[in-house]
Amino acid sequence: MLRTLGLVFWLSLPLIGLSFWLGSSFIGEQILSRGYDHKKYLQADSQMAWQMKKKIMAIEVETLPHKGISFVSVKTNHSTLKTMIFEFAIVEPRKLEAKLAQELGLSPERVKALIRYQPDNQ
Repeated sequence: MLRTLGLVFWLSLPLIGLSFWLGSSFIGEQILSRGYDHKKYLQADSQMAWQMKKKIMAIEVETLPHKGISFVSVKTNHSTLKTMIFEFAIVEPRKLEAKLAQELGLSPERVKALIRYQPDNQ
């Protein structure tokens, strides 16, 4: 009797293993072939951009007219992103403000209220 129980046990192990292997490959195939919705990620990005609009505290600009570039430092009170640094090939204030408004998603009036120009240190 014990021999038959041992024999049944050892013969059933490969069948159980084979069934788990086939079942897991079937389930894995179903999960990996399933599409996912990209809108969740876009909504998170737009929410982050909306939060950043509220949290910009100051915009400091240093222009180098002889090189034709401007360095822009955007200070925020965001918990993880404190400073953003940009470099633009624009030195004209009006064009620079328009480009910053576009990049930051702010109104031109808001950019004008926050922006501070540093004198050129040659």
